[in-house]
Amino acid sequence: MFDRPMTTSRNRLRAWIDSIFLDHAIFRLLWTNHAPIIDGAFYRCNHPTPRRLRRLKSRLGIKTLINLRGHRKCGSDALSRWAAAELGIKLIDMAFESRGAPHRDRILRFHEIYQSVETPVLLHCKSGADRAGLAAGLIIMFRGGTASEALEQLHWRFGHFKHARTGVLDAFFHLYQRQAEGRLSFMEWVRHEYDEDGLRASFRAAGLSSFLTDNVLRRE
Repeated sequence: MFDRPMTTSRNRLRAWIDSIFLDHAIFRLLWTNHAPIIDGAFYRCNHPTPRRLRRLKSRLGIKTLINLRGHRKCGSDALSRWAAAELGIKLIDMAFESRGAPHRDRILRFHEIYQSVETPVLLHCKSGADRAGLAAGLIIMFRGGTASEALEQLHWRFGHFKHARTGVLDAFFHLYQRQAEGRLSFMEWVRHEYDEDGLRASFRAAGLSSFLTDNVLRRE
């Protein structure tokens, strides 16, 4: 656990050590998992380093950073908060789960954020695969897209595995597709018909895929 003020170079070094060795940021120094969701407005990636955040601010004009991990006491979190403040980027905490049925109240809060957020926006989770894919898919739906288009954001090319426990996120969009697409708008369905408990109870993951994501890749 890292919980130190980022006011000294020593504490920033400690944050880097924590980030690289305990939060696996060593894999994110070169691998960014960066991709546009809506070009010019919304982008996704894994947890950005300060250097990458500065580069994206310069290249894309990023004005808002949405942290899908929630506020965490770790070096990666401390470094991105420090960098965002230095760059004048607004940081919003919007925690999602990667292995549970999406919570209705969190979807509604994310929709409120989407309606008022200043773009361009960069969304990140830890690896940029699962929670970033869910949030990206939600943005597609908020903009009137189809469930099939949203599901493209949950893809193996981002490191997402639909047969693991993270596949409950795919099942969420498939549920809307079966139950209401063409009959109700996405947000009407979320507000009035989405059965979060039913989705949670009905989803079954494959053991090998879950072992890979949970124990080998050690995803959150």
